Amino acid sequence: MANAEVVEWLREKFEALDDSLNERTRRLWAATEARSLGRGGIAAVMAATGMSSATVDKGLWDLDAVRSGLALLAPGRLRKPGGGRKRVRDQQPGLAAALAALVEPTVRGDPERPLRWTCKSTSKLSAELRRQGYPAGARTVAHELKEQEFSLQANRKTREGGAHPDRDAQFGFINEQVLRFQRRAQPVISVDTKKKELVGDFKNAGREWHPRGRPKEVNVHDFPDPKMNKAIPYGVYDLTRNEGWVSVGIDHDTARFAAASIGRWWRKMGRKRYRQAKELMITADCGGRNNSRTRLWKVSLQALSDDLGLRLSICHFPPGTSKWNKIEHRMFCHITQNWRGRPLTSYAAIVQLIGSTKTASGLQIRAELDENKYPTKETVTEEQFAQVRLKPAAVRGEWNYVISPN
Repeated sequence: MANAEVVEWLREKFEALDDSLNERTRRLWAATEARSLGRGGIAAVMAATGMSSATVDKGLWDLDAVRSGLALLAPGRLRKPGGGRKRVRDQQPGLAAALAALVEPTVRGDPERPLRWTCKSTSKLSAELRRQGYPAGARTVAHELKEQEFSLQANRKTREGGAHPDRDAQFGFINEQVLRFQRRAQPVISVDTKKKELVGDFKNAGREWHPRGRPKEVNVHDFPDPKMNKAIPYGVYDLTRNEGWVSVGIDHDTARFAAASIGRWWRKMGRKRYRQAKELMITADCGGRNNSRTRLWKVSLQALSDDLGLRLSICHFPPGTSKWNKIEHRMFCHITQNWRGRPLTSYAAIVQLIGSTKTASGLQIRAELDENKYPTKETVTEEQFAQVRLKPAAVRGEWNYVISPN
């Protein structure tokens, strides 16, 4: 049998057995094969398995000891006591403490720390340890970090700032109002503006299935440009029917645009669902264009109330609690998931992607492009504000109020 054929034959045998061999039996198998082949056997085994000559020689010594009845190792052991490569922390006793000092959160406030203002990658940690006299590569650093129970972690949005003293009371009030409206078959909606989106061949976060090596190509840069087309999705979510509406604006995100979006939802969807409605409850954030302190928002709602002939009951979530707004985790998140990894190349594409968003729980969304102009910096006069038929609630009147039609 030619040398190449012998190597290939040994390789096939080794690959078939490798998963079931441990360190010692692997050496014994290599030694047995090398000895059975005779001259050139060690070289053939080395070529077939990738083992070093020292490993095969050790296997030969161990094989001779087994045959002679003088086992070099106790039963169940793979190496002699103390054998194998010594751990880095044993070779360099101060390494673990030096590494902990570089990454331990309790020392982050020390401005004298060498990596205070840099990304603590394993390569940079390794370089700093070498500078301090501890030769340790990036892989060793990674292993040592795991030994010390460190792990790669991203930032987590959990801190909301100081909680408002009336926060829980406001949540309770909103919940009571929603249930009261739903018991009387009156509509309840959650409203908000989704983040603005660039329109064109720009990178969109997320991944989508494509043939291997053929990703969708988009522009390298997407620097902010006042002249660049942007889409402004304003959403209306029906809490009772699990339905949504999105007006995709092309001009400015103003209170007038927000009120117009609610009016579009009512004409396109709400009026058909709630034919006997006399009231409409709106839950909104305490910031943005539907801010509880914005006069234009209330003037716009008065115009909406007059137009629809509905009494509007508005409840705002406390500051810093926008993530509790139902529209965020019942509608907007699914829209983002639906268009992940796809460049939003046109307004038509955005409208179609929003309108095709569905969930297993039955969410249905309709979308429409709003090409109207909504000027910014609109001033509300005292006369205009005096026309607003606003009645504050007994509980936190600045957050809860009713606007009745004239």
